[in-house]
Amino acid sequence: MARNLVRQDMNTPPKQSAVAAAMAAANGRKGHTVEAATPSKGHGSISAVSGADFFLIANDWAMIAPAMAVIYLLGVWAEGAFPAANATILACVATVLASFARLFIKFERVPGRSSVARHWAMIMGVGLPMILYGASITIWHLQSPQTPFVLFISMLVTIGLVTSITLKDRLLAVVMAQTSIWSSLAIASGELVAIVTLGLGSVFGLFAAVRQTKLDHIAQQHQQQLERALLRADEILADYEQTGQGWFWETDRRGGLTYISSTISKLLGGSAEDQLGRPFTDLFVMEATEQEGERTLLFHLNARSSFHDLAMRAATGEAEERWWSISGRPVYDSYSNFLGFRGSGSDLTEKRRSEQQVSRLAQYDSLTGLANRFQMSQTLEKILNAPHLEHRSCTVFMLDLDRFKQVNDTMGHPAGDALLKQVAERLQLTVGNMGRVGRLGGDEFQVILVGRNTQQILADLAVRVIENLSQPYSIDGSRVTIGASIGIALSPNDGVTSEAIIRNADLALYAAKDRGRGVHHFYDPDLHSDAEERRQLEQDLRDAISNGGLELYYQPVVCTTSETITGFEALLRWNHPVNGPMSPAKFIPIAEDTGLIAPIGEWALRTACRDLANWPESVRVAVNVSPLQFANPALPAIVTNALAAAQVSPNRLELEITESVFLNDDAQTEAMFVALKRVGVRLALDDFGTGYSSLGYLKKAPFDKIKIDQSFVRGATVPGNRNGAIIQSIVSLAEALHMETTAEGVETMDELDLIRTLGCSHIQGYIYSKPLNREQTELLLSKPDLSITANGPRSARSPRRTMFRKIMLEHEGNLYDATIRNISELGAMLEGLWDVPENIIFSVIFADDCKVNATVRWSNDDKLGVAFHKRIEFDASGRIEIARGPKAALAVAAVPVEPLRRVG
Repeated sequence: MARNLVRQDMNTPPKQSAVAAAMAAANGRKGHTVEAATPSKGHGSISAVSGADFFLIANDWAMIAPAMAVIYLLGVWAEGAFPAANATILACVATVLASFARLFIKFERVPGRSSVARHWAMIMGVGLPMILYGASITIWHLQSPQTPFVLFISMLVTIGLVTSITLKDRLLAVVMAQTSIWSSLAIASGELVAIVTLGLGSVFGLFAAVRQTKLDHIAQQHQQQLERALLRADEILADYEQTGQGWFWETDRRGGLTYISSTISKLLGGSAEDQLGRPFTDLFVMEATEQEGERTLLFHLNARSSFHDLAMRAATGEAEERWWSISGRPVYDSYSNFLGFRGSGSDLTEKRRSEQQVSRLAQYDSLTGLANRFQMSQTLEKILNAPHLEHRSCTVFMLDLDRFKQVNDTMGHPAGDALLKQVAERLQLTVGNMGRVGRLGGDEFQVILVGRNTQQILADLAVRVIENLSQPYSIDGSRVTIGASIGIALSPNDGVTSEAIIRNADLALYAAKDRGRGVHHFYDPDLHSDAEERRQLEQDLRDAISNGGLELYYQPVVCTTSETITGFEALLRWNHPVNGPMSPAKFIPIAEDTGLIAPIGEWALRTACRDLANWPESVRVAVNVSPLQFANPALPAIVTNALAAAQVSPNRLELEITESVFLNDDAQTEAMFVALKRVGVRLALDDFGTGYSSLGYLKKAPFDKIKIDQSFVRGATVPGNRNGAIIQSIVSLAEALHMETTAEGVETMDELDLIRTLGCSHIQGYIYSKPLNREQTELLLSKPDLSITANGPRSARSPRRTMFRKIMLEHEGNLYDATIRNISELGAMLEGLWDVPENIIFSVIFADDCKVNATVRWSNDDKLGVAFHKRIEFDASGRIEIARGPKAALAVAAVPVEPLRRVG
């Protein structure tokens, strides 16, 4: 391992790091003080001048002064008398200077002190006291010739030995001290040999000191590099432990812990000292669920073999599981004796959670928690591939939410997500243990029921699912109501492979939607013919695009005040070679689903511009642009090329865009509007109010016109209808934004009068003209003044629905059988009663608790027309919706008539 794990015993301070111990040992070997080699705080840098660079050693050299005094006094005692005053004074001065050793030591250790200054400190602290002391003994010797010379030699040798001991391996200082102390005696002897010998010894000593200094400096640099490396390793690994990236451990030969990182000790509920001696295996939870990991760990520990990345559950005592990945290797001494294990560990908890999350995401829907498409497919495959035939029976429900897109568009995606969660809960609660529920994506759900079930049981379940999912939801304080459609396919009746079952359930779902939504539909082989018809229709549409089978018709847009034609809306038509004229409502969705709308749209733009070139300059043409075309960055270039090819002014072309382009209201949408306005074309907002409900986009989108959808025009003239107020508000909004308005679908004179009264600037509808082909359009434009006359019925009756339903009529307590032939919101045609007088009032009983009063308006033989006193409404499936209960019935006026005759 990069870090030396120091075994801790009773004599080792628990806080001492491996690096500190190594440094202390190194300093001890070299004879340096620990203080001198201590690294400075910060980034692990070592002091610029270490102990080896100082000439004096703290504390040791301070002992030279007492040594001088003691040796001198011993000489006095041996002599029996003090020497002359001059010798004594010199000895005292030398001793006093030596006593100031601590001051010289402190001076030398001042940070930043130069080498010259430190050399002067050595001369003053070592050389001068030694010279004076040697001079004192020399004078003493000269003044006492009777005293044996060996006494003075012994004093000088003794003080020289003390000097060498106190200065230790400071060789330069030792040479200076020895030279200084003997120099006086050598000079005083007058012997050339003594002086030369001392000089040569000094030179040799100086050379050896310089050489040793260089060697010490090299060794010191090597030691500092080693210390820096050890300190850096210690800090890096300490950071590694403290940041939680990993931890380290060590055991003895019996498996007891001798070292463990403090971060792990805290997780285990104690300090590092508390964990020492505990079995290493106590760090982990050894339960049946981890038996494999337990056997693996114990195997390696017993076999004394290395192991790597073993996943073990930590015994932290936390409610939430924590997992560690541990690695280790056996440790042996130089004699191959097993000492224990040493290794590392890292936290595996987040990785395991991520793996579990990835596994869950691969199997379950992240929003609802239901099984996802992959898991549902696996479940179905498992059932259909069961070993026994009797176990391969199952039923698949394909569900699609009705009106969910409206919720998503109007309330936002967060509300849509909240709705999907509630739908998932209701669906699971309704299905219960009968089968598995999954979400395939978006608002599509799937239910798989195992085993054989009768159609009645499946139908009852489908009805319950639809009813439960159709109950109101509460989303952010708002009440939301949606519906559901279900397609049902059974195995093995409707297929024996998952692909066949899913395809047939989808076909059944499409059939349920075609029936009006909110219903279920079982798969029927005839549905394949519908799918084949759609496929054939797609192919025929492709041929029509290639062979010029499409055609543009133009419906006039008329100025309200002047009743002159200001422009036309280009409408796509297709005369199918076999089926004849094809409704755009049938082939446009196919074009959008298959992507054919793009080439169709480009062809429509070019054709409309080419026809526009032959029309008067005051006339414009409007072309619809689908959301798919609008999302194409090349649209401005396509428009520009179409205008250039036809040589028409850009302001004569009007692009009609629906509100759905704002569902992804982003910078790309805004950039497209800017690019189109830069081309110079006009922009019209089509079908306003029927889609995206936010008005915020009107602040940014540069529209020139708002087109009021015909659904607001229909019924606007009926008393009590609110459509007129909606139209008026749209007109006011457009005027405030300096935009024109066009009311679509005007067919009757009373609708025309209302639209004029409400202030719409333009009108488009059958009241002026149906869509015309190119030749008819050019004939209409042949009038110089471009005038056009309104022509249509005075008023329109409510749309009627064909119906064959038995009901009861009540009059003055008598009940009569009748049959509804057709019905609208305001009235109905009945048959079954003969010669009923006009203005008689019946109670029409649709059910026991559902009835409405009606007045007879006409009668002919056994048929009669009645007008309801109360408007009725129809749901998406065509069922009648009126208030129920006794309070729903209106009072029946008593009108005396002759007895009514029953039929049959």
